[in-house]
Amino acid sequence: MPAADAVPDSPSAKPARHRIVIVGAGFGGLEAVHRLAGVDADITIIDRRNHHLFQPLLYQVATASLATSEIAWPIRYLLRGRLEVTTLLATVTGVDAAARTVLLDDGGAVPYDTLILATGCRHAYFGHDEWEPFAPGLKTLEDATTVRRRILLAFERAEREADPDSRAALLTFVIVGAGPTGVELAGTIAELAHDTLPPDFRNIDTDKARVVLIEAGPRVLAGYDEDLSAYAQRSLEGLGVEVELGRAVSECSAAGVIYGDRTLAAATIIWAAGVRASPAAEWLGVEADRAGRLLVAPDLTVPGRPEIFAVGDTVMIADPEGKPVPGIAPAAKQQGWHVAATIKARLAGDRASRPFRYKHAGSLATIGKRLAVIDFGWIKLRGAVAWWIWGLAHIYFLIGLRNRLSVALSWLWIHARNQRSARLITQGPAAGPAAAEQKKVERGEPLSRMGEGQG
Repeated sequence: MPAADAVPDSPSAKPARHRIVIVGAGFGGLEAVHRLAGVDADITIIDRRNHHLFQPLLYQVATASLATSEIAWPIRYLLRGRLEVTTLLATVTGVDAAARTVLLDDGGAVPYDTLILATGCRHAYFGHDEWEPFAPGLKTLEDATTVRRRILLAFERAEREADPDSRAALLTFVIVGAGPTGVELAGTIAELAHDTLPPDFRNIDTDKARVVLIEAGPRVLAGYDEDLSAYAQRSLEGLGVEVELGRAVSECSAAGVIYGDRTLAAATIIWAAGVRASPAAEWLGVEADRAGRLLVAPDLTVPGRPEIFAVGDTVMIADPEGKPVPGIAPAAKQQGWHVAATIKARLAGDRASRPFRYKHAGSLATIGKRLAVIDFGWIKLRGAVAWWIWGLAHIYFLIGLRNRLSVALSWLWIHARNQRSARLITQGPAAGPAAAEQKKVERGEPLSRMGEGQG
């Protein structure tokens, strides 16, 4: 039989290349792709967006410090030199583990021999998903530009508002959740209002804007050392942020929030209180924790499915001390590296299980443009020195020299001149039950009272 007519099971047929499918181009998925360079396999990476996002700086887009292009890069551009990698822009709706295929929203299916789920997470509202239109979270570029639009429109609307109570509500900004994202948002919004915007307005004093950080727990930055947590709170209060601890939010609406026994009228609410994993566990019908994170084996495989790995915010796994591995970029990158090494070993004939060992490099959080806290475990830093280290670390992990230079120059300009160059209001379609109320803000009409406006 001529070679051209060979059938797959013929001795003369060329063996089929191993098919690796990666769902998600975040830190874990992209790290796995990079570490699999040189492997004799065909790799397909699927993401519902066409860009890789540097999420640790997403809040700076939301607060007009950086442009979207400075923290996001096209996936195809990043993988343009990898001829064995196919990039698909698609939304995954499920996994048929028996048939070893990934199911897409358009009815298509992508077959795999090895699957890596790096599907990330979204913000969680603890059973109150109806709050989302009024209190957007911060996980995507769309989220960031939505938040930026609401913040800047609030100042614009206040400039034209004659009623003192309505103006006060417009100049009140609420952040729910005092983890790193909440702390960073609160500090930056306060600086935006108190340092950057005062010369730009004539009818309002932006320095009188209220930034309120609400946390149900007893302290900010609960995952940090208590001393660093206390320092962060003092620093926030020094910037003019009102820190409310020990009070859970019980209502969010277009008019404001109710927390504890207090009602606060506010036109802008930002949610930073919790996350929920993607539905990867539901796709596979396997066990998950309360946040929907898939419970994986020590080697990051799905129990009963050694050909399926999961990494990043998709999973729950413990570190060597028995503590949950945090949902941060370095952890996801380490997991992507580990999975790639395991796949390489398997393709070389080594099927031994290799447990994942997380190495915590430290926790960093910034408080405005000049202060930060860093917990390396063996040493703890705070203040201006910590801020410089925080900045250098983030610039180092950005992709490309142009982006590193651009972000560095933006930060230096903000540090020296209190000016943020990304103060652009990009209009987007309002959606959901808060659409009418958001249009009222843009048109300058009165806001609903607390409890109203929730369709």
